[in-house]
Amino acid sequence: MKKMSRNVLLQMEEEEDDDDGDIVLENLGQTIVPDLGSLESQHDFRTPEFEEFNGKPDSLFFNDGQRRIDFVLVYEDESRKETNKKGTNEKQRRKRQAYESNLICHGLQLEATRSVLDDKLVFVKVHAPWEVLCTYAEIMHIKLPLKPNDLKNRSSAFGTLNWFTKVLSVDESIIKPEQEFFTAPFEKNRMNDFYIVDRDAFFNPATRSRIVYFILSRVKYQVINNVSKFGINRLVNSGIYKAAFPLHDCKFRRQSEDPSCPNERYLLYREWAHPRSIYKKQPLDLIRKYYGEKIGIYFAWLGYYTQMLLLAAVVGVACFLYGYLNQDNCTWSKEVCHPDIGGKIIMCPQCDRLCPFWKLNITCESSKKLCIFDSFGTLVFAVFMGVWVTLFLEFWKRRQAELEYEWDTVELQQEEQARPEYEARCTHVVINEITQEEERIPFTAWGKCIRITLCASAVFFWILLIIASVIGIIVYRLSVFIVFSAKLPKNINGTDPIQKYLTPQTATSITASIISFIIIMILNTIYEKVAIMITNFELPRTQTDYENSLTMKMFLFQFVNYYSSCFYIAFFKGKFVGYPGDPVYWLGKYRNEECDPGGCLLELTTQLTIIMGGKAIWNNIQEVLLPWIMNLIGRFHRVSGSEKITPRWEQDYHLQPMGKLGLFYEYLEMRLRPSSLHALISAWFEPITCHEVS
Repeated sequence: MKKMSRNVLLQMEEEEDDDDGDIVLENLGQTIVPDLGSLESQHDFRTPEFEEFNGKPDSLFFNDGQRRIDFVLVYEDESRKETNKKGTNEKQRRKRQAYESNLICHGLQLEATRSVLDDKLVFVKVHAPWEVLCTYAEIMHIKLPLKPNDLKNRSSAFGTLNWFTKVLSVDESIIKPEQEFFTAPFEKNRMNDFYIVDRDAFFNPATRSRIVYFILSRVKYQVINNVSKFGINRLVNSGIYKAAFPLHDCKFRRQSEDPSCPNERYLLYREWAHPRSIYKKQPLDLIRKYYGEKIGIYFAWLGYYTQMLLLAAVVGVACFLYGYLNQDNCTWSKEVCHPDIGGKIIMCPQCDRLCPFWKLNITCESSKKLCIFDSFGTLVFAVFMGVWVTLFLEFWKRRQAELEYEWDTVELQQEEQARPEYEARCTHVVINEITQEEERIPFTAWGKCIRITLCASAVFFWILLIIASVIGIIVYRLSVFIVFSAKLPKNINGTDPIQKYLTPQTATSITASIISFIIIMILNTIYEKVAIMITNFELPRTQTDYENSLTMKMFLFQFVNYYSSCFYIAFFKGKFVGYPGDPVYWLGKYRNEECDPGGCLLELTTQLTIIMGGKAIWNNIQEVLLPWIMNLIGRFHRVSGSEKITPRWEQDYHLQPMGKLGLFYEYLEMRLRPSSLHALISAWFEPITCHEVS
């Protein structure tokens, strides 16, 4: 199982800002920070003293066993660093102390503990008291239970299939169904209307961590000449803190010995992530409860997508087998391979000077293989996929609406708070045309137009750069084809089976596809950073707007990047070659490419296989292999301290981070897969139509 990282509960609003950037923080406290004057008197503005670890490895509470740990901050003690940069260390220490003092001022409670394995590391545990949770729950418009849902669930119309669905479902005695409630946005003055049986359980761990992170991302740590710096993200990026994360409840491979631990992480691994549970339905309610709505909706989408792909895979395999079993019955392939037909048809040279005349029957083997894909089964599959895509989208809309109702997230996006980076730059005062009241915005309408123009120009430039790289690959194809035509054997030797497939066109296609894949991955790496910079410059208001803007840029870029070469092969290659004796030349020098006599479908298949297969291998290396290796290395370094009892927060600190953008790349991969299907369908239709017409 791929381990969930320490910050998987949150979709963090991180940016690439370093600590030296200045952000004006005018009026930030008036907009999102409540009046907690009553709480300020209860705390002084000093950082917490170091507490000794109480020896309970799975404890989720402070040493008193009462206050729950909602977040953990990690830093390296400057007094124990072996460095000569005393001025820098002192500067970082002052910023951290100011930040922690402001956290206490905002009502949070802190407890610091030194690492068991490394004395230089200090873990600052953060707890949000009841009053703070209620105050910020109202500010963030968090929906909380009013009363249990007393509506009766509809009984299944397929009672005879209950035994089958029971086998596929998670055992309810192990993972109990979540109780349903009627909910409403929390209000402190109506607290008696909410279903508060136990204050400690009213806010679940995911909600508590979400509230604490909301505070951490908005508390300032330095003010110079009315210019403030704030937020845990900037402190982590600048190295003042090494990490900030919420806690898992236990180890995922075994249950916790602490009786107060719910062991939800262990249950998720045992009944969901373990390979033996691959056939079972996902416990989406528990996933949502433990990780939050964004993680839950992602796995809901992934499970639904996998189920729908099973049907497409069955039809696709059937169509492939039909083409494979009937490849010897293909009429035009028989004619190409027949010595009295294809063996007597002399074809024009495919290049100037170096290429000789050739007989049609030397393409016999490639024609047979082309019949596997260019068959009636492919036409059926293309029509099926056209219908499948429509049904897939419509059924997912229905499933999404069901989850929105069950999880009560219909108005979640409308209630989303502005990003702290957006609020900090709201320095321009304007009159709202609807409410006729003053409000602050980050820039004027003219400034917004300038930003949009600059961002659109940057995106357009990078798309043109991709097109330029595709043109470079085309020039490579044209020039290398001449070399391969001169070097590779002109006639087929029956004793060498490799010669049946290693034709100049095949060699050109394979090498060009590999080079194209390398260029694609390089451009992806560069553009990822560029897209983040452009989106930061746009300054979207909410985290959802930020992710949508970044997704659109990355999707547009990757779609053009991955599929432009495929579209060239499917729709342009071999269409503008001229006539015998009057060929068409590129740049007045390179003769335009031609397809095989049966079309370019086999070459398109090769291109897609190399690009999509290489992309899948690279993603698995990044997502599975590298985290596994890093965990092994970390486990090896900690083996010397294995005799010591390691607390929960230190175990989670050594997990591999999920990344700054959370599930962004997972969602992006999902959005690109349907596009690849569309590209494949369109490419398949094109050569089939041309073949039938010819």
